[in-house]
Amino acid sequence: MVLARFLVVTAAVACLASCSAEAAPGGSPRQASAPVASSPASSSPASSTAPSTTTPPPPPPPPCAANVRACVSLSSRQAWLLRGGRVEYGPVPISHGGRANPTPTGTYPVSWKDEENTSSIYGTPMPYSVFFAPGGIAFHQGDLATDSHGCVRLSMAAARAFFTSLQPGETVQVLP
Repeated sequence: MVLARFLVVTAAVACLASCSAEAAPGGSPRQASAPVASSPASSSPASSTAPSTTTPPPPPPPPCAANVRACVSLSSRQAWLLRGGRVEYGPVPISHGGRANPTPTGTYPVSWKDEENTSSIYGTPMPYSVFFAPGGIAFHQGDLATDSHGCVRLSMAAARAFFTSLQPGETVQVLP
């Protein structure tokens, strides 16, 4: 990576030198000053023209308590898996219950899991279900573009991750 950065800086300096020749009075090109070679660790002005390789800041931490295993923010439509207060997975997009069937907020223990569940009320498949709130509320794979009947829907990959990671008794927190 250091060699690649050095090559980018060197190419940028050479380009600047060749591209900055201006016409002198009288029509002949004016010679640009010779480029100064710099090392990749140099903080010379030439190295500041290289593309930035800084990593973006990490996303903000989830809004839930540090001791929960899964966190859901209904307002941001995101969920996370946590371990020891640190993000293990996420944030991932979710859909949740609408006005007619809102997703309940609060802190709940995971009660049970079913990899191939079908809703007994609506007759719809709920793959990778992790039940955590009264009334059959669960994380499961489902459509992210529409409201659910109260469950927290996840993409297939996220539903698998939540199903694999969450165990009965672990805590889920759902915030407005």
